[in-house]
Amino acid sequence: MHLTIQGLNNTLSNNTALIHDIASQTRAKLVPLNAQAVRLENAECDKQVLNEIRERCFTAQLDITALDKQLAMADFKLVAMDMDSTLITIECIDEIADMQGLKPQVAEITEAAMRGELEFQESLQRRVALLKGLDAGALQRVYDERLQLSLGAEQMLKTIQRAGLKTLLVSGGFTFFTDRMKSRLNLDYTHSNVLEIQDGKLTGKVIGTIVDADEKQRTVERICNEMDIPTSQAIVMGDGANDLKMMKISGLSVAFRAKPVVRAQADVALNFVGLDGVLNLL
Repeated sequence: MHLTIQGLNNTLSNNTALIHDIASQTRAKLVPLNAQAVRLENAECDKQVLNEIRERCFTAQLDITALDKQLAMADFKLVAMDMDSTLITIECIDEIADMQGLKPQVAEITEAAMRGELEFQESLQRRVALLKGLDAGALQRVYDERLQLSLGAEQMLKTIQRAGLKTLLVSGGFTFFTDRMKSRLNLDYTHSNVLEIQDGKLTGKVIGTIVDADEKQRTVERICNEMDIPTSQAIVMGDGANDLKMMKISGLSVAFRAKPVVRAQADVALNFVGLDGVLNLL
């Protein structure tokens, strides 16, 4: 298999001995990719050895990806992304709730849902209900004051867009934010939840179909069908349990700063480097 090891800043160079030891252990050819990444080609290791290597890398704050074959950008036509805590650094609903002084209560429900301990539709309805009566202007404040793109997001998007891949932002968050992300980042498709607003206030309700795990999967399938491609030509990125279903139908699943249940099931886990770390795998 091929092992790609990545680290932020000087993490890679500070662990040269570890990387050479892994290369020697797996009888792999060590190929430098850039200042933050190396590839160990044709590595020989079984599952137990690989797990041990992963633990060593995690302790050293290095991301390691093991793939059976070398992938190319041309193998893919679509990149589908979750928004909150994936493309952006925040959970928008938690920050909206902070305007009501309710962030701890809402964040607790968010965390339980992302870990897979609470069914997403129920969790969203419970969280949105807590926002009833909030001035809709709070949404713009969250966007202006708190929303930041995740590390490496812009570089990743620019590179894949130059290569001709389409982009889909599919989110259990809200159209207020995905619409702005679409315009700001020149995304091709978005799908998310619609907050009901009456007389300038949030009603505490969501309009229409809730974008949960099943709806996320259906959306990826629908866009792939529109593009006339198999879902195996999609890269899917996410961080929470409600992203797993769409990740499982992809050709390459990427867990970004993800919950343990998601990291364990993804092809790629980026715990330390930015979203542009996926480029070193292609």
